[in-house]
Amino acid sequence: MRLSKREALDLIKNADLKELGEMALKKKRELHPKRITTFIVDRNINYTNACWVDCDFCAFYRDHRSSEAYLLSYEEIDRKIEELIEIGGTQILFQGGVHPKLKIEYYENLIEHIHKKFPQITIHGFSAVEIDFISKTSRLSYKETLQRLKDKGLSSIPGAGAEILSDRVRSIISPKKLSSGEWLKIHETAHEIGMKTTATMMYGTVETDEEIVEHLAKIRELQDKTGGFRAFIMWSFQPSNTKLQKEGIVKYKSSSNRYLRLLAVSRLFLDNFKNIQSSWVTQGSYIGQLALLFGANDLGSTMMEENVVKAAGAQNRMNAQEMIRLIKDVGEIPAKRDTAYNILEIYEKEEESVC
Repeated sequence: MRLSKREALDLIKNADLKELGEMALKKKRELHPKRITTFIVDRNINYTNACWVDCDFCAFYRDHRSSEAYLLSYEEIDRKIEELIEIGGTQILFQGGVHPKLKIEYYENLIEHIHKKFPQITIHGFSAVEIDFISKTSRLSYKETLQRLKDKGLSSIPGAGAEILSDRVRSIISPKKLSSGEWLKIHETAHEIGMKTTATMMYGTVETDEEIVEHLAKIRELQDKTGGFRAFIMWSFQPSNTKLQKEGIVKYKSSSNRYLRLLAVSRLFLDNFKNIQSSWVTQGSYIGQLALLFGANDLGSTMMEENVVKAAGAQNRMNAQEMIRLIKDVGEIPAKRDTAYNILEIYEKEEESVC
């Protein structure tokens, strides 16, 4: 029986956390009976920090005229990818600020360069916010923009820029950013041309529980329609160094209790999403590990490089060996995956010694 919005809201507000975790773990076991927990070795490459959208929750962006603004050269990007390949990486998460002077040709040339020079690397990049801006400045439809980028080697797009899919919330924390309907339309269009995407949610600003449930309902509805989302990733707002904190709109980070509660409800509600990632980058490695008992089946990325969340005060780090250890510690089998969630290597449990 599919969980209704009313039932999901009741669970968020009233459910016992331990019981909620047990329910989510049971649902996870139904979807992943082999007890395999995956992770990916990749690198975030923020090709620019110049951005005109200046969201109040972001501590990373700079005005393009600022002395601190940058745009990476091909040589700098190549070096980062070469370092990733050296440690067995398979994917780059490629995104930046919304640079006011870059149009479709820049992105086509950059993707083509990377795809030809490093064909073994999957390019997972450019949020809906970037796609929206490229489309508008280049006078192209969403479909034309996505198809041109796909033709050059873009494999999939991340779910960044969703925050909470409520235009009331967006008008407060990111008034220049695309609407919730436009975010959904870009992902639907990507799915229509055969490009997979991920769905995300950033909570902990000014949203209500009702708006969180509505966000989940919107992505579940689109997944029913297209089946194009590979995974759901949820994280909490990191307030340090942001306008929202400086202006007193958001004073504190959300608790670990809140994270695990929303994660568990997401696993129960998003019955058409096979994969849910743990957000250890914002929660820390041990809450990230605990998330595996609250519905998450993927520990996400080793995050060889991360700049956006780091700018807001979260500086958690983990390598593949640490991920393998944490996964085994909760009785699951670690596996390295690629962008499409294909298993590349399984790290079987060691046999217990007999004394």
